[in-house]
Amino acid sequence: MTAGTDTRATTDTTEGAGTARTTPPAGATGPARPTAAAPREAAAPHPRRRYWRAGVLRGGIELRHLLRNPKELSGHLVNVVVALVLAGYLSDKVPGTQVPMAHLTLSGFAAYLLFQIGLVNLPQILVTEREEGALLRLRATPGGIPAYLVAKSLLVVAMAFGTLVLLLGTAALLVDGPLPHGPGGWLTLLWVSVLGLLAVVPLGAAIGAVLPNPREALALIMLPVMALLITSGAMFPLSALPEMVQKIASVFPLKWMAQGLRSALLPDAARAAEPAGSWELPTVALILTAWAVLGFLLAIPLLRRAARRESGSRLAERHRKASLSGGRGV
Repeated sequence: MTAGTDTRATTDTTEGAGTARTTPPAGATGPARPTAAAPREAAAPHPRRRYWRAGVLRGGIELRHLLRNPKELSGHLVNVVVALVLAGYLSDKVPGTQVPMAHLTLSGFAAYLLFQIGLVNLPQILVTEREEGALLRLRATPGGIPAYLVAKSLLVVAMAFGTLVLLLGTAALLVDGPLPHGPGGWLTLLWVSVLGLLAVVPLGAAIGAVLPNPREALALIMLPVMALLITSGAMFPLSALPEMVQKIASVFPLKWMAQGLRSALLPDAARAAEPAGSWELPTVALILTAWAVLGFLLAIPLLRRAARRESGSRLAERHRKASLSGGRGV
């Protein structure tokens, strides 16, 4: 009898992976000792925490890949070089002020770079990875889509702020570019940049969910983006444009991103060149917030729809068409 009870206790102790469970011998009195399974289950991380953790890890990996890829980095560096060259050739003053036109151009170009990363680079990334089957693989992975979105958000934020710091830093050193004046200017630069990204990144994700393929994506996006660059006052004073153009530009976020960054980087004397004669920061915050809400309302269902529609047959058909079009071009 003694040997039998000892064997049973030993067997129950080894039950389960990493679970210590003991059963009292037959005939024993007193309360049973608690098992270790309940505390172990309680210590399991919440699914949302796992998604965030996986997304942060994935975002760090993608950022390292970006930094090690000279071809991708060169695209961002070219934009900074173009802005510096353009600012170096401008020697006029903003009409009605003593503010250098180069400072206004650099402020607008900073807004344009944030706008481009969210509304041009991100859709291209999403469309390319969809064509490579990334969405199909993520759909079959528990928590794959949320972790993917977290990773892409971190990548875009790192790209945006890295490009912004590079532009403003090199401009200040090489062409006496503008920098915020005092803590208030730095705070305005921060919240306008963050709110501007929130306004354009969800829109970029929504556009990336519906565009057909990477080659058509660039062609369909760049034309309206360049039109907004010209009409939003990012490169020269908006007051120089016709009133109708000003009203159309005021609907889109780039105009307000550029105006908010000008308020952070330029002196108050530059307000004279604004159509309203002021920076209108409450309106900047209101319109960028409205675009952020609209973007999230569009992006979430469109990304889910794109993920649901992905299948092995669709992926194979796209690859077949891509190979045929490539073969015709040879």
